[in-house]
Amino acid sequence: MLPKSLKKLINSLSKLPGIGPKTAQRLAYFLLQSHRSLANDIGDTLLHIKDEVTLCSECNSLADMANKASEEEPIVCGICNNGRRDHQTICVVEHVFDAEAIERSGEYAGVYHVLHGRIAPLDDVTPDDLKIKELVERIKKHNARGEKLEIILATNPSSEGETTAFYLQKLLQPFGVKITRIATGIPIGADIEYADEVTLGRAIKGRQNY
Repeated sequence: MLPKSLKKLINSLSKLPGIGPKTAQRLAYFLLQSHRSLANDIGDTLLHIKDEVTLCSECNSLADMANKASEEEPIVCGICNNGRRDHQTICVVEHVFDAEAIERSGEYAGVYHVLHGRIAPLDDVTPDDLKIKELVERIKKHNARGEKLEIILATNPSSEGETTAFYLQKLLQPFGVKITRIATGIPIGADIEYADEVTLGRAIKGRQNY
């Protein structure tokens, strides 16, 4: 009944996280009924995003390829490239949008480290699947320069997030860094990226030794 191209679009949209078949159908029909310029804008953005966005070589957040001055120079994000940030305070988060949420609170002036996930044995996600080795190497570089670091563990207050925080605490303790955990206030099981700015600001300011 449906044209092949529309079926293909519905199938593609349904592969996105959180998008079921019914939602995919509604989105596809909306795009079909919308002005051609919207489809052109979305298509053009999708074509270029893989070439224009990469991971920051320092914190593993997202970075703009335009920040690369030369082929030899590593690409860093705007926060890591900001000399006014406190580079001796590193906030460890699960995902990029967790860092974005903390930024919106306006209460944090340090830098970040994005794990790109959390330890979840039931989903076969182990420490080796996360950007933990990169965090250790980063700490070693700071230690070699004689810098005193604070590592803020800002994983989500879920069972997997707490497991990840506990694992990192045990792993990083021998390096002599100060380890803190964001304060309670974010509901258990909630995601940091959906918390409001006031709650996140208080959680960062009220962090405790861990």
